[in-house]
Amino acid sequence: MNKYLPIILKIIAAIIMLQTLFFKFTGAQESVDLFTKLAGENEALMRIGTGVLELIASILLFVPNKTWLGAFLTVGLMGGAVMSHLTKIGIEHNGDGGGLFICAVITLVAGGILLILNRKSIPIIGNKL
Repeated sequence: MNKYLPIILKIIAAIIMLQTLFFKFTGAQESVDLFTKLAGENEALMRIGTGVLELIASILLFVPNKTWLGAFLTVGLMGGAVMSHLTKIGIEHNGDGGGLFICAVITLVAGGILLILNRKSIPIIGNKL
């Protein structure tokens, strides 16, 4: 295995998650519209909450012995994003050509690979995997 693969996957996942935070935290109209489709009147809570979790996941990816937790959060968040695109938002949102969906899939795959690579660090069950 390439020794640089884990750091490349961490950087890709973190950059994708972190670059969306500006839109989530500033209440950019595109972000508000997207989360309104998902959460209705609870849009702000879901938008900010998702942003906070993505920030935490991005940080944990780079913390030794906690990469598994960052990867687990990343998989959960991006799994939810992909499912939201497939069920409520649509692949293409606001004329983005599917860019948000593609970024979610790339981040989901990166998080999944990192979770597999760091499975032995997971408390209690890691030794059995």
